Amino acid sequence: MNQPKIGLALGSGGAKGFSHIGVLKVLHDHQIPIDFIAGSSMGALIGSLYGSGQTVENLYRLAQIFKRKYFLDITVPKMGLIQGNRIKEYIRFFTFGKKLEEFQTPVAVVATDLYTGEKVVFQEGDAADAVRASISIPGIFIPEKYGERLLVDGGVIDRVPVTVVREMGADIVFAVDCAHFHQNTNVSSIYDVIMQSIDIMQGELVQKTVMDADVLMLPTLSQYSSTAFTNIEEIIKEGEKEAEKQIEKMKKAIQKWKESKHVQE
Repeated sequence: MNQPKIGLALGSGGAKGFSHIGVLKVLHDHQIPIDFIAGSSMGALIGSLYGSGQTVENLYRLAQIFKRKYFLDITVPKMGLIQGNRIKEYIRFFTFGKKLEEFQTPVAVVATDLYTGEKVVFQEGDAADAVRASISIPGIFIPEKYGERLLVDGGVIDRVPVTVVREMGADIVFAVDCAHFHQNTNVSSIYDVIMQSIDIMQGELVQKTVMDADVLMLPTLSQYSSTAFTNIEEIIKEGEKEAEKQIEKMKKAIQKWKESKHVQE
């Protein structure tokens, strides 16, 4: 084996997660293969669309037509504001109704068990169910009932699932954190309050987990809202810019792995 298995850890971040599409494009442009993907929340959504067989070009098109109205099935607030059935059907349609084990690129979807506090990692079963669980931002989406579990956003427990993609078998891990905390005074809705609170709580924990990544990408997204879904093209561009900035480091990580294997042989 003279090629490393490359894993991509895609973090949560609401609308900022569209930057993952820009990262995927740059990796494709530089012919860097992706063998495994692990995603939390928006990272799970983008990762699953790609893993199911959507091309990078199609992801750009889907992003351009994506509107909040696609998932705003408002309900009477009890456990969340949004029912989530509409977005689940959107996910199911654009992942071709596949199960995770049927994906072209293996994808692990991370969610959080609200009852036990455990991390739940899906690698098989209905992709739409898994992603719907992973995007269930507490207080916004009604949690996803899955067997005896009540599941919420994967970003609550593992915002950038580096260890998950490593456990899938990746030799090299490239991680994207599009929700790294920064001071933000543009807080004007319940969604903003919840997203900002999660980012703050995750700050210290993420610092430790991303240290295991071979290359960490931090797109510059502080000027964009996690909630508005209005600057999607600009957000994608920021993902492209950050990936281009880190591409030589990624190529060096691959080369270093190859050299180490050659020495061992």
